Amino acid sequence: MKDFVLYCKSYPRDFLRLKRLLESIKIFNVDQLDFYISTPRSDKNTLEQVLGKDAYIWVADEDIVAANPKSDFQQYQAMPGGLSQQIVKSEFWRLGLAANYLCLDSDSLFIHQFYKSDFMSPDGDPYTVLHQNKEFFQIATNRGQDRVERDLKVEAERVQALFGRQGPNFYCAPAPFIWSAKVWRSLDQEYLTPNKISIWNFITPTHPESLIYGEALLKFRAIPLIAIEPLFRVYHYDWQYFLMRRIGETHAKIAKHYLGVIYQSAWEAELNFGVSQKSLPSRLLKRIKRFGRFLQSFI
Repeated sequence: MKDFVLYCKSYPRDFLRLKRLLESIKIFNVDQLDFYISTPRSDKNTLEQVLGKDAYIWVADEDIVAANPKSDFQQYQAMPGGLSQQIVKSEFWRLGLAANYLCLDSDSLFIHQFYKSDFMSPDGDPYTVLHQNKEFFQIATNRGQDRVERDLKVEAERVQALFGRQGPNFYCAPAPFIWSAKVWRSLDQEYLTPNKISIWNFITPTHPESLIYGEALLKFRAIPLIAIEPLFRVYHYDWQYFLMRRIGETHAKIAKHYLGVIYQSAWEAELNFGVSQKSLPSRLLKRIKRFGRFLQSFI
């Protein structure tokens, strides 16, 4: 078992983004940490056509699902992809490949050299991204996007209530996440099993995996809590990206404080792999709205 690896769960629409991430890992992965990619078996050939077969280790989503004896394969198959992806990512540890892993999204890319020491302490304990999201909330408030803070706070309070914790809202997001198998195992042994709950029912659209991991760590203390700031600069929305670029933010400047950048796939549609399912009028309307948000960044 490795003490630390990189991992990304992906699917065909994101394969061009994943290719960009892989290329950045080839450049900046100084310690040559293993990089695992999981997809459904049916997507392996397409993955290899887009990425080739080098510089990563492929595993099947189905093997991750099967590693949990309490999982329901039919439930996995019937579940919306966005939700099953969260659970597959949080179950990767069950394969026994690594004690800790950096869980990356396909829309990430590294822009700075990185080492295992960026993710783990000299004592061998993984760091944990844990913060209160104040900078992002302030930017959203400044731009009149009050719902951003409101929605995220409601979400955090829902998950916090599951564990009976009172106090400040903490966020383990944005990605990439530094996750420990010990934390996920403690959730299973200390909470899910005693309450006869499957993680396939526990992680839901209103109870995301990133918040569940953080609250499980705070509740059961399976590892020492060594909190760090987010590892990547994340542009959650196109209006945020336009605004930051407008005030002079560049990769070179970001690299002084962050290891990488995330351009959310929800608005970076030009890197979607395959034929768009949206109609031409729908795509045109989306571009017009995006251009409007670009103009708004001047205000």
